[in-house]
Amino acid sequence: MILRDATPADLTDITRIYSDSVLHGVASYELVAPDAAEMARRMAAITDNGYPYLIATDEDGTVLGYAYASAFRTRPAYRWLVEDSIYLAPQARGQGVGRALLEALIARCETLGFRQMVAVIGGAHPASIKLHQKAGFVSSGMINGSGHKHGNWLDTVFMQRPLGEGKQTDPDPASYPGTLFKE
Repeated sequence: MILRDATPADLTDITRIYSDSVLHGVASYELVAPDAAEMARRMAAITDNGYPYLIATDEDGTVLGYAYASAFRTRPAYRWLVEDSIYLAPQARGQGVGRALLEALIARCETLGFRQMVAVIGGAHPASIKLHQKAGFVSSGMINGSGHKHGNWLDTVFMQRPLGEGKQTDPDPASYPGTLFKE
């Protein structure tokens, strides 16, 4: 498996993987899969703001999945907190791709100076919960019946993990997150 930064050249595969998740899964609460142009806009909004966006491929270059970190909320006090998102091609599930992507994403976010990572897990998806637990996330709450998709009410699970020194020390205002807003 090869992990690297995603590029606009990967958007066809990213759009296909996300579309499958929207149409057949519960990780996303979207009901209509966005087209490639919308996915390009979303990728640019993340990468243009300096957040990591990673992709996993096999040795032949087949895209197995992708992951990115983004702002959890846009208020300045939240700038030290990122939300992770991971989407896998159906054939890549259960193969360690999600774990590799999440570990790389955590490392990248720690290097950037973020202090907390949150996972917002749609549909209380057991495999995603287990993946995050193995990466050191703990439960931080659940919203019951927060979405309705595929004829079912879905719960949303929140999980969290500290990055670097977490909340034990003040963050470095000169690090990347510190530059996101002026106080």
